[in-house]
Amino acid sequence: MERFYWLAILIAVIWAVQGVNLISGYALNDWFGLIPRSIGGLDGVVMMPFLHGSLSHIASNTVPLVVLGGLLTLTAPRLILQASAIVVVFGGLGLWLFGASAIHVGASGLIFGWFGFLVTRGLIEKRPLPLLVAIGVAFFYGTMIWGLLPGQPGVSWEAHLFGCLAGVFAGYALRSRA
Repeated sequence: MERFYWLAILIAVIWAVQGVNLISGYALNDWFGLIPRSIGGLDGVVMMPFLHGSLSHIASNTVPLVVLGGLLTLTAPRLILQASAIVVVFGGLGLWLFGASAIHVGASGLIFGWFGFLVTRGLIEKRPLPLLVAIGVAFFYGTMIWGLLPGQPGVSWEAHLFGCLAGVFAGYALRSRA
C-alpha cells in the first residue's frame, strides 16, 4: 500500500491547488497556465497538470489519474518518476511550441501520456503483465483516442496529443528498465 502514497499525494496536491484556485477566482490559471509560445507561459509546462478550469474539470480527471496512475504503480514502480517527467516536459513543450493560443490547464496531458506509456510499454516489452495492462488500458480507455483530435470546444486536444506522443516516447525510451 505504501507504493501508492505518491499517487495519493499527487491527487491531494492537485485538489489543494484547485481549492486555492477556486478561492482566487481561478487567478492561478492566468498566472501559471501554459500559454503557447509565450515566455511568461512557459512555467505552465510544469504547472499545467496541477491547474484546472472548474470542479467538473478536476473531477473528470481524477478517476483516470487514479486508474492509470495505479496501473503505472503496479506495473512499473521504478519508472513512475521518469515516465511522468518525460510526459510532462516533452508533452508540455510540444504544446508550448505548437498549441493554439489559449491558456492551457489540466492533468489530461499527463493522463494521455500515462495511457500512451502503458500501451506502448506493453506492446514493446511483450512481457505478460505489461502486455495484459496494455490490452486492458486499450480496451477500457481506447475511446480516449478521439480526444487526440480537434472538435470539442474548450478542450485542449493538443495537450492530449502531445501528452500521448510523449508517453509513447517514454514507453520506448524506458523499455526493459522496470
